[in-house]
Amino acid sequence: MKISDAEWRVMRVVWGRKAATAAEVIEQLVPETGWNHRTVRTLLGRLVDKGALTAQQQDNRYVYRPKVTQSRCVRQATQSFLDKVFDGDAAGLLTHFVRNEEIPPEQIDELKRLLDEKGKEES
Repeated sequence: MKISDAEWRVMRVVWGRKAATAAEVIEQLVPETGWNHRTVRTLLGRLVDKGALTAQQQDNRYVYRPKVTQSRCVRQATQSFLDKVFDGDAAGLLTHFVRNEEIPPEQIDELKRLLDEKGKEES
């Protein structure tokens, strides 16, 4: 499932709330994006069509709930990025970020720990 940048913003709102009406998503996104309320409703509809959200009618409005987890979508987007930009080479991606990005010392320690664990699993 491919989710556009705009759809990611909508999904983050719904994931954060666990369930949200269109009005709640609009209330949160319009001030920070400047989008028209119709844009948000269109994005919600696309996400339902893609199977990322469910829409359940309650009274005279729909309540949207995630049908996919955030971690699943992150994994899919990460794999797509990894394949497209680094030809599937995870070590190349990590090397790039370590060499080119500012990483706080506590995150460096966590990365070392994770890499050590991964090395032990592979042995």
